[in-house]
Amino acid sequence: MASAPPPRASPAFKIAYPASLTPFHVPLSTYITTHYPSGPYSGAATSALVFDPSNRVLLLRRAAHDSMPGQWEPPGGAADETDGSLLVAVARELWEEAGLLASRVRRVVSEGKDVPPGSQITNRMGTVKWVKFGFEVEVAEGEVELDPNEHDKFVWATEEEVKEAVVGPSEGLGLTYGATKEILLDAFRRRREEEVEEATGWAEKEAAVVV
Repeated sequence: MASAPPPRASPAFKIAYPASLTPFHVPLSTYITTHYPSGPYSGAATSALVFDPSNRVLLLRRAAHDSMPGQWEPPGGAADETDGSLLVAVARELWEEAGLLASRVRRVVSEGKDVPPGSQITNRMGTVKWVKFGFEVEVAEGEVELDPNEHDKFVWATEEEVKEAVVGPSEGLGLTYGATKEILLDAFRRRREEEVEEATGWAEKEAAVVV
C-alpha cells in the first residue's frame, strides 16, 4: 500500500484585506491575549469560505481514516504562531487542504446577524478550547486539489443545500460541528446584504522552505 503524499509546501502569500479586518492581522498570541486576556482559549482556528461564480460554497469531506470521518467542512484548521496572523493562517490552511491560493479576504463571518465573530470549539475530551473564525476568501484561478491525508471529496454547495444538509439528489451533508452550518448560512446572508469593502492592506508571508 502506497504511503500518503506529504503535505504540500506553502507558497508565498500576498493577500488583500479591508481595514475592518486589521484587528486579525496580528500574531496569534497577540490576538488571544488582547481579546481573551483571562481565557478560556489556548489557541485559534480558521475556516475559509470560498464561493464559485454560481454562489456555491466549497465544502470538503473528511477522510475515512481521520477523525469525524465522512463529515463535511470548509477548508481550515488551527492557526500557528508562525503564520504571523489569522489572515495568513486561513490562506495557509486553504492552500494545504484544497490547493487554492487566496488572493483576498473579504470579510469575517459569525454564527448569525448581530452575533460577534468567534465560535468556541474543543478537543474530543473537552479539555482544550479554541476560538474559531470564518473568513470569506477570494482565490486565484485554479482547480481544487485535495490532501488525501485529510479529505477524500469536495462539493460546491448552494445555500439551500446547506440548509437541507443534502447536495444533489442524495449526497448527505453532515457537518463537522454545531456552528458550521450557522457560519455557512451567515456567509451567504452577508453576501446578499453587505457591500464588499475596498481592500486597503496586504497580509504577506514568504514561501515555506522545503528541507
